[in-house]
Amino acid sequence: MTAAQDGPAFDRRMLEALVCPRTHQRLEYDAAAQELVSPTANLAFPIRAGIPILLLSEGRPLE
Repeated sequence: MTAAQDGPAFDRRMLEALVCPRTHQRLEYDAAAQELVSPTANLAFPIRAGIPILLLSEGRPLE
């Protein structure tokens, strides 16, 4: 699904204010997967319609 199909694009400036809900560390933006990645927690959080979903229950374990 592309950003056009999924809604507005994620605003990278939000990265300055967002932190991992588990570790409270900064997140990395993966534009190709439309996810915010927490390397410390080993989790990736989805971005849907330009909105990051930072719920631990939505976090995908990194392989």
